[in-house]
Amino acid sequence: MKISYNWLKQFIKTDWTPEQTSELLTDLGLEVEGVENYQSVKGGLEGVVVGEVLTCEKHPNADKLKVTTVNIGNDEPLQIVCGAPNVAAGQKVPVATIGSTLYTPDGEAWTIKKGKIRGEASHGMICAEDELGLGKSHDGIMVLDADLEPGTPAAYIFDIENDHVFEIGLTPNRADAMSHMGTARDLRAGLVQKEINLELITPSVSAFRVDNRTLKMDVDVKNKDLAPRYCGVTISGLRVKESPGWLKHRLKAIGIEPKNNVVDATNYVLHDLGQPLHAFDASKIIGNKIEVKTLEAGTKFTTLDGVERELHEDDLMICNAEKPMCIAGVFGGMDSGVTENTTSIFLESAYFNPVSIRKTAKRHGLNTDASFRFERGIDPNITEYALKRATLLIQELAGGEVTSDIVDFYPKKIQDFEVRLSFENAKKLIGEEIPKETIKRILTSLDIKVNNVTETGLGLTVPAYRNDVEREADIIEEILRVYGYNNIKITEKLNASISATSRFEDYKVQNVVGNQLVSQGFFEIMANSLTTPNYVALSEQLKEEHNISMLNPLSNDLSVMRQSLLFSGLEAVSFNINRKRSDLKLFEFGKTYHGYNDKREEFKHLSLFVTGNQNAENWTNISKKSDFFLMKGLIVSILERLGISRFKEAPITNDLFSEGLTLGLGKNKLVDFGLVKKSVLKHFDISQEVIYADFNWDTILDLVKHNKIKFTEIPKYPEVRRDFALLLDDNVTFESIYKIAKQSEKQLLKAVNLFDVYQGKNLPKGKKSYAVSFTLQDDKKTLTDKQIEKIMNKLQSNFEKQLGAELR
Repeated sequence: MKISYNWLKQFIKTDWTPEQTSELLTDLGLEVEGVENYQSVKGGLEGVVVGEVLTCEKHPNADKLKVTTVNIGNDEPLQIVCGAPNVAAGQKVPVATIGSTLYTPDGEAWTIKKGKIRGEASHGMICAEDELGLGKSHDGIMVLDADLEPGTPAAYIFDIENDHVFEIGLTPNRADAMSHMGTARDLRAGLVQKEINLELITPSVSAFRVDNRTLKMDVDVKNKDLAPRYCGVTISGLRVKESPGWLKHRLKAIGIEPKNNVVDATNYVLHDLGQPLHAFDASKIIGNKIEVKTLEAGTKFTTLDGVERELHEDDLMICNAEKPMCIAGVFGGMDSGVTENTTSIFLESAYFNPVSIRKTAKRHGLNTDASFRFERGIDPNITEYALKRATLLIQELAGGEVTSDIVDFYPKKIQDFEVRLSFENAKKLIGEEIPKETIKRILTSLDIKVNNVTETGLGLTVPAYRNDVEREADIIEEILRVYGYNNIKITEKLNASISATSRFEDYKVQNVVGNQLVSQGFFEIMANSLTTPNYVALSEQLKEEHNISMLNPLSNDLSVMRQSLLFSGLEAVSFNINRKRSDLKLFEFGKTYHGYNDKREEFKHLSLFVTGNQNAENWTNISKKSDFFLMKGLIVSILERLGISRFKEAPITNDLFSEGLTLGLGKNKLVDFGLVKKSVLKHFDISQEVIYADFNWDTILDLVKHNKIKFTEIPKYPEVRRDFALLLDDNVTFESIYKIAKQSEKQLLKAVNLFDVYQGKNLPKGKKSYAVSFTLQDDKKTLTDKQIEKIMNKLQSNFEKQLGAELR
């Protein structure tokens, strides 16, 4: 939100600097994120002075140029070459001197330099109004008042506005501060706390009067819940034209482009008081009737931007006797707005239901200054005052007469809030006792009425425009922000409570695994749980009917809750690859969300993504691609770290993978992992392999809680390793070797490891060679050669019988 410092000072006459003011506003909770300098004429005409043309002669080398001498108040006149057709001796003109900077209409700067034009020296520039930013005309140079003294700075002559504009990061709850008056109210309260008592100056509307009653509009509000208050008045005989300079400066300072005097007046009051208004061309109101109502779903309506929109049955509309004219509180219609031919208007000022406006604005993807305020809740009791203020301003700018009484539909007044404040509770929440008189002074400065005072607390009435202050805690927050957070002393005592929690709490187990993954080169990602509904089409196992849709989605790409962590992770992978970061190890702890008939469920997962090279490229290390077996090793290390080891492998059935495995324990599926299908990767413009793992974290956490930790002493006796080089059929897996070995020797065989695989030359067709190591150890004594030989012979025999193996 932009707030003009000059505009602010119309409400509160402070002599504080913009820097001091911005600091106080920030302390009050209206955080000033930046302060910009605004000049109605960019550059402020610095270096531009009044000059008197002494002589004007034809350029010797150009038919359309003239050589002039110009007195700018110095000892010697300047010679300036000028191409304007209207330049003549005796004129007073604006002269941009050497070194001054001018700006094009697009804001591009250019500096006046000493030079020659067609062989004649030129020491400045005689300017047209568009070259100075004072207008759009380029027909010739500006001719100034003949009484002006040469050398007078142009900034003294023209109406140049210099201002400071605060960019305030307004929080959604502070609807009361969405205007210059609202900001001034807070500023006054802050100054009162610093014992600077200034009056809040509000514009007078005492001059408002009805001139005649020649243009009456019948107003029928059919839905009082959506429009609790609706005011309007007609103004006739006005003239739509360009706004005066002061009004254009005010609007431009806060980033609003002026349109015409009527529209600019409504925009001015909007940002002045915080009350949105809308002006309808009265001649386009069929039947001289205003109906505030909802229409049938599917009704077509074209808004001011030329877009035809399809209305929802809950959209509140402002209609005439035959058709809609405006989406209430959001956007005007194409055929009812003010144009240069308008001579009479119906001026609307209303209070609409905030929830209704918010939903309508979201449905149509519209975010206007009016909807921004209506959907947060404006002051319902300023409606008529703002209407009178805007009417007087329009009459001042465009003339005209008030030709109807004010229509004010307000069947049930929105009441102020009654709140009770306990001094003891204030002390507890603030952490320090604030004097009672200080509390009363702060509340009074915030327009919160003190009804009664007791030893224990206060009875208060909060104005309706403070819709964020309804509870005692809210009152205490108001006291604290005005008193000043910085004024609360830091306690020397630190209090903490110790909770008895299990070491198997989700976050503790998550931290163990997260730290392990980070130590292995992974980076954690946190993706949005909202995603596009289009992703379910990438898998037959994901169903559209299981999507949980948002009621008010920000966009179609964020309209459903995700059913899988894969797609949001692939978005992150694609984002990094597109920025030349193709070697990735990513993980995410997150939830998936599923709707099943009348119930909704969510499940927690851990996802891993590995792609590109395993390690960074350098001269001591040959880069190696990440592969399926790297991922399997990572998964096994995680499960073993959590005490889960007796899992089984099965071919994967998930259609998001081109190949992969499922690890399970009993009936529980622990992990799906493998290579992501190329068709899925193509959807994200990923051309390299991505290995993905999906852990069912809820299942794993449940298993971890039932794990029993066993402790054994470190063996005192040495282990022995023996190796076999086995010639096997191609279809024999290492898993079968491992199982046979474990079944053959259950006590002394501690480990079985495959350390080399060979296929090719010097081997029979359909054969391969596995180099397998076996680690033997007895915890109670040293193994003898006889024992070792017996075990190895038994292993060899079983491999030969069950696998058809041969020793090489």
